[in-house]
Amino acid sequence: MALDDSSAEIVFGPVPSRRLGRSVGINNVPPKTCSYACIYCQVGPAPPKDVLPRSFYSPAEVAAVVSERVRSVTAAGDTIDYLTFVPDGEPTLDVGLAEEITLLRPLGIDVAVITNASLISRPDVRATLALADWVSVKVDSVDEGIWRRVNHPHQALQLEDILHGITAFSRDFDGVLTTETMLVAGVNNGDEPIRQVADFLAGLDVAVSYISVPTRPPAVRGVRPPSAEAINAAFQLMQQRLLQVEMLIGYEGDNFASTGDPVADLLSICAVHPMRRSAVESLLAQTGANWDTVGALVAGGRLVETDFEGHRYYLRPIAALRPPTS
Repeated sequence: MALDDSSAEIVFGPVPSRRLGRSVGINNVPPKTCSYACIYCQVGPAPPKDVLPRSFYSPAEVAAVVSERVRSVTAAGDTIDYLTFVPDGEPTLDVGLAEEITLLRPLGIDVAVITNASLISRPDVRATLALADWVSVKVDSVDEGIWRRVNHPHQALQLEDILHGITAFSRDFDGVLTTETMLVAGVNNGDEPIRQVADFLAGLDVAVSYISVPTRPPAVRGVRPPSAEAINAAFQLMQQRLLQVEMLIGYEGDNFASTGDPVADLLSICAVHPMRRSAVESLLAQTGANWDTVGALVAGGRLVETDFEGHRYYLRPIAALRPPTS
């Protein structure tokens, strides 16, 4: 599948990452191509559709788009810490992922993959992930009922298979493995669910276990982060069993890089990373653009405004991201 006018949305950033520093994001699957429909998803609601990896974009063209972004960013004097496969879907659904990682190696920048781990029971998926330097796997719950409530997995998926796959990958992976557990108030933040997750993670070879909370507008109305007291309790419970626990509960900042085209920047970043108004203002200032640029995108239906936890955010509407049907 050749890249078309939407190819700008395949690469975005650099964006500030709370785990990876300055990260160039790679959106290697079409919008909402995912095996989960997590209630906290920042990209918006959609039913899970896919569990079989398939071809979406040409790996050579994906590598070319990313290479061009790296060239322009470095020419502008900016820095890049990671090239990160973090699409608005599940990156391991892309059969070209292994080739894409290999083609990006000559750039000399570490490669990260952030996966929901739903397909990690497959040996071919584990082999692909092993090509990366840094991998994050999602472990929101090890309880079947809570897992289904939080992640809304495709009906073909089985939690036991996923947990076995994560264990196998942890045993064989030579890079940096981290985990992420997203806490949702009233759903998976109780003491017993946290203890269960901690007990499972304690059996893995993990560099850092991250606790995160929803910080951007979620897919399901009413989803909220737990209280500070509940977050601290989860941290303390996990720290009792794990060597390194860190919290991802703060805003990552407004330091988004611009390519010089404010419209392209806003559309590509907001396709996978809802931006606070302050971050949008900072990005516009880099090119001398004014707020009329945003107003026109909102009026034209290419961006939408939404509020979350007292802040105004901007993101792409799902309908605007879907490729046209012929």
